[in-house]
Amino acid sequence: MPLYSFKNSKSGEEFEMFMSMDKREDYLKNNPEIQQTISKVNIVAGVSGMSYRQDQGWKENLSRIAEAHPKSAFAKEHGKRTIKEIRTDNVVAKHRKIQKEKAKKFAK
Repeated sequence: MPLYSFKNSKSGEEFEMFMSMDKREDYLKNNPEIQQTISKVNIVAGVSGMSYRQDQGWKENLSRIAEAHPKSAFAKEHGKRTIKEIRTDNVVAKHRKIQKEKAKKFAK
């Protein structure tokens, strides 16, 4: 059961009551001078990005997607890559950078 905030429009008194939704509706219907107010919002828990726990089935699904697209950024984050594959990708990236710099010099 939630905690509700109310305000008496005649006296200006603000108060809180702990009750079910049905009782709140009945209370407001029987007391027309009482208005419900929103004084504060209580956040119990939150999820940010992928910080929550993932079950094994979801991890397997992500792994299958990563295997289907091995050169994607998704595969780099979620896939199972060997040390050899990681080192090979690093060497290829290094040589692409070198070739790009040579092409710039040649273009001048």
